[in-house]
Amino acid sequence: MAKFASPIKQAVSIMKQIQGTDIKSIGTVRNYQSALTRVAEYLQNNRIGSLRALDKIAAETYLQNRSSQVGQSQLNMERQAMQKMMLVVTNKLDVNEKLKVVKSEKISILRGRSYTLLQVEMICNAQREKNSLSTKIVLDSGIRSHELYTLLPANVRKADIRPSSIAKFDGREGIKYTVVGKGGLVREVMMSYSLSLQLETKRLSYPRVVDDRGIKYQQHYDINAGARWSNSFSHASKKILGHSNGGHGLRHTYAQNRMDELTKLGYSRQQALEIVSQELGHFRPEITEIYLR
Repeated sequence: MAKFASPIKQAVSIMKQIQGTDIKSIGTVRNYQSALTRVAEYLQNNRIGSLRALDKIAAETYLQNRSSQVGQSQLNMERQAMQKMMLVVTNKLDVNEKLKVVKSEKISILRGRSYTLLQVEMICNAQREKNSLSTKIVLDSGIRSHELYTLLPANVRKADIRPSSIAKFDGREGIKYTVVGKGGLVREVMMSYSLSLQLETKRLSYPRVVDDRGIKYQQHYDINAGARWSNSFSHASKKILGHSNGGHGLRHTYAQNRMDELTKLGYSRQQALEIVSQELGHFRPEITEIYLR
């Protein structure tokens, strides 16, 4: 693999071409340089390449990955720094082109957001059938709201090759599906036999394209997902419980339930964290740790 300058040297080199012309504020230069250094470190650690080779897809993938690690302010700074570099220095963006704004998940993750199984049952009873089925699937598989759109049996669409534990899904029985997660990563999830049977009755004769919050998905099942399901879940939660932790709270519930299951099977806490991180699709045990609060 080609050798590149250190992350800080890459960032300094970029900012030298911007400082004094496109950006005159010393504070902004300092902030952008720091942000680009973090981006370069990520590229180096993941063997992706150099700052100057960064394209739009890689930049937006980086922002998606960072969204669960940093707050909105820092995420915005890194997006703006990459965008300025790609417009002014590397010309990887057209004049009026911008990087997609990504919402930080850190605030929502840092609050304890899990639901009890009884609470979820009560919420399901308050939802219409399409939304209720989606709620049960999210709880059972730990997937994100938009990933509901992308469900397909694992024997139809294979998961991307990525190192994973052979203990993934240990202790559970069901049918494997794949979903498209952040950054376009296709990963395996597992769904109980009973839920899979219900889902397959909703299989569309032909896939349809749906637009959810400005992003297009190809959907293969007639179930609600994304904003439509999330809004239904929050409305039902407020009606039944008097508050809502959002549909994302079900991923917290999944993480906590799986940790209990895996430790009872004899896995160490660290092993269980690693397994659950892979099942949830963020592949970072430290994020799983936060889901357990």
